[in-house]
Amino acid sequence: MQTLSVQFSRAGVLAMFFLASACSAAPAANHTVLFDAGDLAAWEFVTPDKTPIKTVCHAHSDGSLALDGKPIGYLQTVATYENYHLHVEWRWTGQPGNSGVLVHIASGAIDRNLWPLCFQIQMKHTRAGDLLPMAGAKFAEKLSTPPGAKTPQRDRTSASSEKPVGDWNSCDIVCHDGTIEATINGVLQNRVTNCAPSSGHLGFQFEGSPYELRNVRLETSD
Repeated sequence: MQTLSVQFSRAGVLAMFFLASACSAAPAANHTVLFDAGDLAAWEFVTPDKTPIKTVCHAHSDGSLALDGKPIGYLQTVATYENYHLHVEWRWTGQPGNSGVLVHIASGAIDRNLWPLCFQIQMKHTRAGDLLPMAGAKFAEKLSTPPGAKTPQRDRTSASSEKPVGDWNSCDIVCHDGTIEATINGVLQNRVTNCAPSSGHLGFQFEGSPYELRNVRLETSD
């Protein structure tokens, strides 16, 4: 088993473990830092006008990363992943808005708004934990939206677990053999199975509102 860690600080790498339901064996303590004090080499910015990534992402001295939220597009890892536990912390730095974590980003189809074939774990203010199949992605569970909805969605399963605007929120996403589990601030908010695609790139949306990320950590399991 290989363990990766994604974070914005050089100091200290935390070992994360899969939820017991996702993996029965403890991972080896072998870590790779993908975000390192503003080093964006492991990421690319996808947008129609080919905006350079360093013009929309700005490292802070405390290790956090500020995302402009504009132009519309998304950060995407160069590498692809299948079975993993992704930990993300985010906060709104101004007027709260809309964004999301993208998992299993695949090449090919995109929807009418640029978003690729993938799944979005919603970070939108007041709706964190909703799960959206993008550009034709599929899972076994019933959608909360009616058939043919412009934006298909499976609503979170519990009351909002977001923190007040300006506080740091955490999102833990466990992907294992086609299952996705999303936990917001310690509350399991969504679980879907038989996901297609079941692997791909990771990403963060730019939907117009600035926000910050920190302590983004990835642990993979072969």
